Amino acid sequence: MSDEDGTENGTGEGTGEELRESIDRAASGAPAAGWAIRDRFSADEIFERVLASAAEEIAIGKQRLFFSGLAAGFAIVLTFLGHAVGVATFPDNQFLSAILYPVGFIYIILGNYQLYTEETLPPVALVLARLASLPLLFRVWGIVVIGNVIGAGLGAYLLAHGEVLSPAAMAAGAEFAAVGLEHGWWTVFNRALFAGWLVAGVVWLNHAARDTVSRLLLIYVIFYMIAAADLYHVITAACEVFYYLFVTDGSVTVVYEFWLPVFLGNTIGGVFLVTLVNYAQIEQQRFPGIRVLDARELLFSWRGGKVRAPSPGLQSDDGESESRAELREDRDE
Repeated sequence: MSDEDGTENGTGEGTGEELRESIDRAASGAPAAGWAIRDRFSADEIFERVLASAAEEIAIGKQRLFFSGLAAGFAIVLTFLGHAVGVATFPDNQFLSAILYPVGFIYIILGNYQLYTEETLPPVALVLARLASLPLLFRVWGIVVIGNVIGAGLGAYLLAHGEVLSPAAMAAGAEFAAVGLEHGWWTVFNRALFAGWLVAGVVWLNHAARDTVSRLLLIYVIFYMIAAADLYHVITAACEVFYYLFVTDGSVTVVYEFWLPVFLGNTIGGVFLVTLVNYAQIEQQRFPGIRVLDARELLFSWRGGKVRAPSPGLQSDDGESESRAELREDRDE
């Protein structure tokens, strides 16, 4: 017995595309449910969700981006505080001393603040898909890093002079950067490389999760591992460097002997994962209705901004697909 759409006994051919087109989608056009299994996304669907999130992020105005980064940098002090208290309480047990380390990251990521690595790696996906330029990506990174570092410095100053920590916790906090200096440049870089890989994994898996509880557990476990394995995160390290300089007679050489290799390691490790692991496993397709940047625009323009993932039936008034209608040039608003 056949149906008009060509199906037979409910298993006819030609229904796959119809099912795919009926997938639940968010307002951005990104999938809100998996195609094959409703509560599980494919790699392509996760990447589409990353693109939608990155498009929103890269279009944020400079002032808002800076203050969001400032708030995130200030909030990372919660991680420094929790880690210092943990080390002071369990000085001989690194497994237990890391128990409060993820607190600041939970606060930041679930609050959707702009933190370098967690909230600035997704725009790399836009560049890979040729939907945003490299200069625009570097502008986002630069503004967020500056905001994060200033916020971390303010928080570290308050901890150093506000009598918030116990003497034991103050001593433990001052040791974080000192121990990093003892490790040496390449050891710190290699540990930061793995931390960057883990953090980029958080970004990817966060877009694969469908509920807040899953995201909470994911954030906690992965950032706990960073502290338990004695790895380094760039903005936490910035707080550690500031605190070290505020409470000791240490030299500013700690910036390029400790913080710089952490910054480079996190960045390279994270971009490596996004580029060679996640991006390589998706279908290299171009979204219909969205004009990609040519080579010159990709390298030298400020183009990019909000895009809509392709969604059936979304048309603008002039008949143009809404995906293309939403692609705009960033005007430094």
